[in-house]
Amino acid sequence: MTVTVGDIAPDFSLPANGGDTITLSAFKGQYVVLFFYPKDDTSGCTKECIAFSDYREKFDALNIKLIGLSKDSVKSHDKFIAKHNLNIDLVADEDCKTLEAYGAWVEKSMYGKKYMGAERSTFIIDPEGKIAKLYRKVKVPGHVEAIYDDVQALACVSE
Repeated sequence: MTVTVGDIAPDFSLPANGGDTITLSAFKGQYVVLFFYPKDDTSGCTKECIAFSDYREKFDALNIKLIGLSKDSVKSHDKFIAKHNLNIDLVADEDCKTLEAYGAWVEKSMYGKKYMGAERSTFIIDPEGKIAKLYRKVKVPGHVEAIYDDVQALACVSE
C-alpha cells in the first residue's frame, strides 16, 4: 500500500518516547511533519533526528507538529533521545502497520541480501489531514532545511 499527495493521511495511535501515546488525528487543524527513518542510533538516522531537533523551535513557531517514526521500541527511542539530547517526539511502530500504510516498509538490498526495512521518507500533512507533500528515498544532507522551507510556504499560503 502507498499514499500520494491529496490522500487522507492514514491515522495511527502509537506509543511514543516518555510513555506517551501519539495519535495523528489529534493534530487536525495544524500541519504535521511525519518522518520515517530506518533505525535509532545509526549514522544517517542520528544526523536526521538531530537536524529535526535543531529545527524544533522553528517548526513550533509555525505551530507545526514534528513526529519521527521507526520500527524501534519506545525503550530504544528513550535511549536514543537521551544519548543525543533530542527534543522531538519519536513513535514506535513495532508491527510496521503504519510504515506499511504509508508505503514506507519496503524491500531493501544490502550486499546482495534482500530484506524488509523502513524507507527514509517524510510526509507533510495539512490541517485537514491530507498529504500535502511527500518525499521518498530521502537523502539526509539539506533535507530538514528543505522540509522547513516547504512547510513554511504551505503554512503561509493557507493563512
